Amino acid sequence: MAAYNKADLERRMAGAVEALKHDLAGLRTGRASTSLLDPVTVEVYGAHMPLNQVATVTAPEPRMLAVQVWDKSSVGPVDKAIRAAGLGLNPIVDGQNLRIPIPDLTEERRKELAKLASQYAEKARIAVRNVRRDGMDSLKTDEKKGEIGEDDRKRRETEVQKLTDSTIADLDAAAAAKEKEILGK
Repeated sequence: MAAYNKADLERRMAGAVEALKHDLAGLRTGRASTSLLDPVTVEVYGAHMPLNQVATVTAPEPRMLAVQVWDKSSVGPVDKAIRAAGLGLNPIVDGQNLRIPIPDLTEERRKELAKLASQYAEKARIAVRNVRRDGMDSLKTDEKKGEIGEDDRKRRETEVQKLTDSTIADLDAAAAAKEKEILGK
């Protein structure tokens, strides 16, 4: 059976694009977004849990997040986890609710976030290149087994390279858009 599977390569490359978009959504740009709190994990009930499993996160205003904690005993740990997450956010506790004002971004912080967006994009490019390498290796394996000929292998390698180039262009476009949004240009 042939090891090369174009549909699998496309799926994996599309997954890298989606992962990058998810990572970029977590970078704040001065506007409130519930995805800002995605990296926050809270230590409750003797385990580390994502914030969305112990509270409801909403963005009632453009520059404010609201976190409604379900269990009253978890308010302190949620507050502590948000402060410790390194996001530069300081919650205001109001009973079982936390209000989180989104501060203005300084120029220095904007540059740090743009650099972080570039790092996320580079990780995604590496993932796509690894998928390309896997595809090329499986084509060579198929050729050695005699399942495909040399001409067929070269044609499919060209397809894999075109898919890789297209996917990397998508990654670059997503990263450039986020950097532009962060820097306010």
